Amino acid sequence: MKTDSNNTTLALIGKVKGLSKSETHTFQKFSSKSITLLKGLGVQGDAHMGTTVKHRSRVAHDPSQPNLRQVHLIHTELHEELKAKGFEVAAGDMGENITTEGLVLLDLPKGSILSIGTTAKVEVTGLRNPCKQLETIKKGLMKALLGKDSNGELIRKAGIMGIVLEGGVVQIGDEIQIELPEEPYIKLKKV
Repeated sequence: MKTDSNNTTLALIGKVKGLSKSETHTFQKFSSKSITLLKGLGVQGDAHMGTTVKHRSRVAHDPSQPNLRQVHLIHTELHEELKAKGFEVAAGDMGENITTEGLVLLDLPKGSILSIGTTAKVEVTGLRNPCKQLETIKKGLMKALLGKDSNGELIRKAGIMGIVLEGGVVQIGDEIQIELPEEPYIKLKKV
């Protein structure tokens, strides 16, 4: 265990709870028993795989941007928080590729490295910005994924994004270990 600049305790070991991908630009992704991460590209067979940006709104703005959103991760604890608010959300429903358990993903600093399974490594690049497509799951879900901290700053709870540093097969139940970057830590921003 370590603490971040806000003295939040960061869990450094977690596990893979769910895996999802979609070959087309659907908002929700489909459950899979395993996924293959490809170095510098993302999730094999996923519409967001590639070295340049694949999210349609970003492609429309500038298709040459680097893809900092190759892998989307959400913690299962968020699903539990949403359930308590009346939202039934399963792994992959919000477009994530990897659903984790036991990690405080949103508190990780930029540049943290997640070692997943035996060989895969994902570098955390930033926060996923909740979008209005969340309303197709259930009205009010987007608002439930936004909040304010004690300073009145916006909190985005829709998970984190990363790039694949080392490829490998990831399976449900695999351990995730976190290597924090050198201090000073850089707080995650939307990517």
